[in-house]
Amino acid sequence: MAYWLMKSEPATYSIDDLERAGTDAWDGVRNYQARNYLRAMRRGDRAFFYHSNCPQPAVVGVMEVVREAYPDPTALDPKSPYHDPRSTPEAPRWYAVDVRFVERLPEPVPLAAIKADPALAELPLVRRGNRLSVMPVTPAQWRRILALVRG
Repeated sequence: MAYWLMKSEPATYSIDDLERAGTDAWDGVRNYQARNYLRAMRRGDRAFFYHSNCPQPAVVGVMEVVREAYPDPTALDPKSPYHDPRSTPEAPRWYAVDVRFVERLPEPVPLAAIKADPALAELPLVRRGNRLSVMPVTPAQWRRILALVRG
């Protein structure tokens, strides 16, 4: 099993939305490196749900990959804000995965707490200049973030 961190702006799609849906597509990713991470995900992998671009960015929950990468249908939909006219069914440029809500953390793990923890200094989230919406998390980093909230 691999571990990931996936960002979403809560005004666009929040942990509440995923909890209501149960299972949903994680689509609309338009960065090549983040896309490559989506393509590397395997069924059963776990991911932190991270609320970004909000008053208190934080890890707020856990989700599981339940469907591996497939062509992102929003890229082909001219009505979608994520439409990409260069993407075709024969040559998709963008991918999505399906994720399932696992749990909401008892309390959010704020970005400030993550940045303050020396054990998380190498987490891509805190590295200068890294703005990816999907990134890998090592098993040790995964356990450390959970320990910040669970003790």
